[in-house]
Amino acid sequence: MDTTNALPTRKLGATGPEVSVLGLGCMGMSALYGEADRAESIATIHAALDAGVTLLDTGDFYGMGHNELLINEALRTAPAGAREKALTSVKFGALRTVEGGFTGYDGRPAAVKNFAAYSLQRLGLDHIDVYRIARVDPDVPVEETVGAIAELVEAGHVRHIGLSEVGADTLRRAAAVAPIADLQIEYSLISRGIEERILPAARELGIGITAYGVLSRGLISGHFSGDRALAPGDFRGMSPRFQGENLRHNLGLVERLRAVAGRKGATVAQTAIAWVLAQGGLRGVDLVPLVGARRRDRLAEALGALDVTLDAADLAAIEEAVPAGAAAGERYPEAQMAHLDSEH
Repeated sequence: MDTTNALPTRKLGATGPEVSVLGLGCMGMSALYGEADRAESIATIHAALDAGVTLLDTGDFYGMGHNELLINEALRTAPAGAREKALTSVKFGALRTVEGGFTGYDGRPAAVKNFAAYSLQRLGLDHIDVYRIARVDPDVPVEETVGAIAELVEAGHVRHIGLSEVGADTLRRAAAVAPIADLQIEYSLISRGIEERILPAARELGIGITAYGVLSRGLISGHFSGDRALAPGDFRGMSPRFQGENLRHNLGLVERLRAVAGRKGATVAQTAIAWVLAQGGLRGVDLVPLVGARRRDRLAEALGALDVTLDAADLAAIEEAVPAGAAAGERYPEAQMAHLDSEH
């Protein structure tokens, strides 16, 4: 018997799938935020599926395959009804070292098909629902990379083509090759760079948005403190927004947001997620936030954002508390910013 609940859905662009209005970003269960509890991670995926979350987002380089294997285990041990509704969104192309370093991206057609073969094996699936290169390979035209994914679609190994962190011009070039379901890109109250050109281009092309970093890696969750000690390997230890005076400034913005959230009877995280949800309707795109919960309590809090309705006065108050461009520091270290086509 199917015991899963249902959440509202949104369609990823003109050609993409119907997915739950919130997706679960699984990266932190395997990488970049220090050690995670495997049993709790699987329990969190199960809780998300039971709540009606259908979109699970991962990358083949998250823990060098660890995250895909984790999702495999979670899906195999989930109730059949939940498993059958689950959709996978997979990023590929990042090149890693044994020590965990990043050495570039590979978007060559042969590599695309190789990455997909390994992902399907690790996930234990016969197809990937949305497949995308994590960052554009500067040495390979995006048309060639997208063309290779289109061949995987034709062969039945992939259902839909996505992109990640690309600018408006690249979005248009890719869409000229094959239908693009969605663009995955960072979007939050303190990361609003896509509003000027990228969101309008997505709307024009009928491409949906899956927004990651909606809580800016916990910075605007209301749970991060200035004296928090980060675990070894935690990405935030290198992130400019979490350093020194930048962190103090950004946490000041969080306190301003907390005041608005309090008047709504919501948490800071719920208010920040609700703001991103609201942008889908305001900006004419099908926009699905990805929440990176690693624990069931954080997932439950995130799902509570669906009960937060923001009217025009609320949105104005949030805008006053955290205006566009208010954050201190770039969203990635300088070397990683250079890989973002969306920033050029």
